[in-house]
Amino acid sequence: MADIAKRFPQNPLLSPKDLKATTEGLHIACLLNPGVFRFDGKVWLLVRVAERPEQSEVKVSFPILTATGETTIMEIALDDSDLIATDARVVRYKGVDYLTTLSHLRLLCSDDGVKFYEPEGYGRLFGSGPLQTFGIEDCRVTRLENKYYLTFTAVSDSGVGVGMRTTTDWKNFQTYGMILPPHNKDVAIFEEKINGKFYTLHRPSSVDIGGNYIWIAESPDGEHWGNHKCIVKTREGMWDSGRVGAGAAPIKTEKGWLEIYHGATKAHRYCLGAVLLDLNDPSKVIARTTGPIMEPTEAYETTGFFGHVVFTNGHIVDGDNITIYYGAADEFVCGAKFSIMEILAAMGV
Repeated sequence: MADIAKRFPQNPLLSPKDLKATTEGLHIACLLNPGVFRFDGKVWLLVRVAERPEQSEVKVSFPILTATGETTIMEIALDDSDLIATDARVVRYKGVDYLTTLSHLRLLCSDDGVKFYEPEGYGRLFGSGPLQTFGIEDCRVTRLENKYYLTFTAVSDSGVGVGMRTTTDWKNFQTYGMILPPHNKDVAIFEEKINGKFYTLHRPSSVDIGGNYIWIAESPDGEHWGNHKCIVKTREGMWDSGRVGAGAAPIKTEKGWLEIYHGATKAHRYCLGAVLLDLNDPSKVIARTTGPIMEPTEAYETTGFFGHVVFTNGHIVDGDNITIYYGAADEFVCGAKFSIMEILAAMGV
């Protein structure tokens, strides 16, 4: 199957140089993986902003948050025998994993969906408490019954779990703490209830038995989740052999709930595919694309902080048209358009 994404000619839409760092002594290494929503007549991105100190040839340095919310810098000599620093995203020191960047979430808006700017009067969202000391990342935004649900990856030395906040005005937020414990991420809440229940996709992980698969869960209140079922697994020898995870909230179509998901090989090459779920029982998979509908081909997707990556957790839907905003090479924010009918046709439905 061919790549059917129609990329914005203006890509990348956002680069690290386009925003200012939050703290003196840090610089923005990556802008990526925005949650996307409509509000106040505009298109909004809740962008992950990843920061770190300037690096030197003799040491690696990275920021972490203390439990009280203050930023502190760790520095480790590159020749330290207790350091493993072979991945641009994670270092391991004395048996403990640390992220090389500290991420927060920043609001940007646009009148045309192409040119984005930081509006006045809206705050930035930072990690808080002992379970978010390594930052918060990759937020999905779901609008359900006039409330916005923000589900994001919460990272600390205790593991990677899922935090949630809600808002109606993007200035005041209710915090729910960690709604799914480690190791879990990629939570995308459906934008309407099904048979009176909330539904969400999520991605628990297993080191020894099982794998990085997409699961579904239901809830009476959008906060407490149960009846978990595994619905999409990796496929050996294919583009999604290493891991799979949900993108943004599934899109309701006449054929079923259409979910654009990410898949990666064991060599960490990330592409996008699609899966179709039953309208009345979304734990049932109707169809799935064999090949990817988008793969890293452009220079800004193959080269960057972590190359060969296209990753989305946010989109806008207008009729048959899906506009996805995606992270490219873990460094840039880009845009692309898809046809729902074309994706469904690729699945043979």
